[in-house]
Amino acid sequence: MRTGLYPGTFDPITLGHIDIIRRASALVDRLVIGVAINRDKGPMFDLEQRVAMIEAEVGKLSQETGIEIVAHPFENLLIDCAKDVGASIIVRGLRAVTDFEYEYQMVGMNRALDSSIETVFLMADLQHQAIASKLVKEIARLDGDITKFVTPDVNKAMLAKLGK
Repeated sequence: MRTGLYPGTFDPITLGHIDIIRRASALVDRLVIGVAINRDKGPMFDLEQRVAMIEAEVGKLSQETGIEIVAHPFENLLIDCAKDVGASIIVRGLRAVTDFEYEYQMVGMNRALDSSIETVFLMADLQHQAIASKLVKEIARLDGDITKFVTPDVNKAMLAKLGK
């Protein structure tokens, strides 16, 4: 069984993330969504809320594709998380050249730590390339419409979190 790991903060999960998850699920038998705890980023949603949102969204996708897709919180090195979940592939989404520069460095470091785990890059679909969780949160905070960027359930959670 080929297991892939798609890591991120997912604060919140966006349609861009879901696009990458859908496409990555075609490459593996099991896909683990690694939910980074990363306290330095000061997430809007706590870990349990992010995991719950991911599970709700990928549950539908898992049924649709027949691929096991699970959320897995982690706070250790990405390469160690990959080993913990038995992943042979790390999936990373790219939006722009600036993403590639950062990811290129990460791949080099991860390969130095464990060359048996490959990294696969998936380009975000054109309609999702501009979506970034950070920008979605800013738009929502400033009373903008985020329905083009997140699912209805995530939109509802964002509005509730902001008291709107």
